[in-house]
Amino acid sequence: MDETQIRTLEDIGQFLAGTTDTSLKLQGSKDDVYAWIQHTLVRFRYLGLRKKPKGLVRRYIKRITGYSRPQMNRLIKQFRKTGHIRRRQRTVKGFETKYTRADVRLLADVDRLVDDVSGTTVKAFCQRAYEVHGDQRFVRLAGISVSHLYNLRKDKVYQRCRRKFTKTHAVKVKIGERSRPRPNGAPGHLRVDSVHQGDMDGRKGVYHINAVDEVTQWEVVVTVERISEQFMLPALRSLLKQFPFLIRGFHADNGSEYINRHVAKLLNGLMIRLTKSRPRHSNDNALAESKNNSVVRKSFGYVHIPQQHAPLMDAFNREYLNPCINLHRPCHFPAIETDSKGKPKKRYLQKDMMTPYEKLKSLPDAAQYLKPGVTFEMLDAIAMKQSDLDAWTQFQKARAKLFDTIFGQTSKAA
Repeated sequence: MDETQIRTLEDIGQFLAGTTDTSLKLQGSKDDVYAWIQHTLVRFRYLGLRKKPKGLVRRYIKRITGYSRPQMNRLIKQFRKTGHIRRRQRTVKGFETKYTRADVRLLADVDRLVDDVSGTTVKAFCQRAYEVHGDQRFVRLAGISVSHLYNLRKDKVYQRCRRKFTKTHAVKVKIGERSRPRPNGAPGHLRVDSVHQGDMDGRKGVYHINAVDEVTQWEVVVTVERISEQFMLPALRSLLKQFPFLIRGFHADNGSEYINRHVAKLLNGLMIRLTKSRPRHSNDNALAESKNNSVVRKSFGYVHIPQQHAPLMDAFNREYLNPCINLHRPCHFPAIETDSKGKPKKRYLQKDMMTPYEKLKSLPDAAQYLKPGVTFEMLDAIAMKQSDLDAWTQFQKARAKLFDTIFGQTSKAA
């Protein structure tokens, strides 16, 4: 660039006003441009000029280089501070990706196996898969935060792997109570509720009887054709038999399927106390209601299942569902804290999550609660026979086969 005709500030003013015939165009690399800007600032003694002449020099440099005003300010600031203008080029790699696409797909597989449970529960599954069962695929997911787990669920890779068509609806049941069980830290006090598997054309579906221990959250689900005396009494005997510890209490809402003389006679013969819900205490049976949503509805949905398939579903519950939810599904257990006013508050911490079986073993002198002939060595052998995710993989395959059988027979009958 030939700028021999630009010698003074007046020449710059005439150039900017367009009254001269000088046509200047800067050519060269970025280093050459920076060197020319430094030379110009030194040649016209920029730092010693007043405000108006400084503006002339700035506009002149801007016209020649085409740089923006913020860029000019940064370069002149560097010149004022160091006396030089040099490039500070650096390559920014950006944020490194910690969780790979394989991790996202693995997370989608876990959610599919365990029916999209809460983020804290899925995190516990990943931790146990790596720390307890030594699955190296979970080396990164074992340390993921719950908040970022939900971020990965929004990832495009995850969305391609998972498709959700319906959302679980809350079940609102009007509950009135008479007495509340007081287990005092000992297992064997059940909260029981019924779940109906839909109607179709005036025909009733099967019923699930869901019983949850208040202390350990050990849960047993049995399926019956109808909630009449003929089916309920054998179902309750089967339900009570599947718990590994002695049962001391049986709490239900005021449904006539439980609050009747036949059930009372059965429980009295087994020395089990029967309690029912009190009015204006809607959370007394909340544990069973929440398990209805997070276990039964997650497993079977809301679709109508004809009553003749109740024995088939009950066998599936005994072999797959009940072992999975008790031995291979972590649950939240609250930590009770008392505030300054003396009011207890529950906090659900990640470190307190464990399976119902682990909670049973953690109780002081836990062996005293077991039924005669049942030992923790026997239960340990069953629990460690397979990993959590392997158990849920078998559950998914068995459920798919179950539904194929049920709906295949239903379509043929129709």
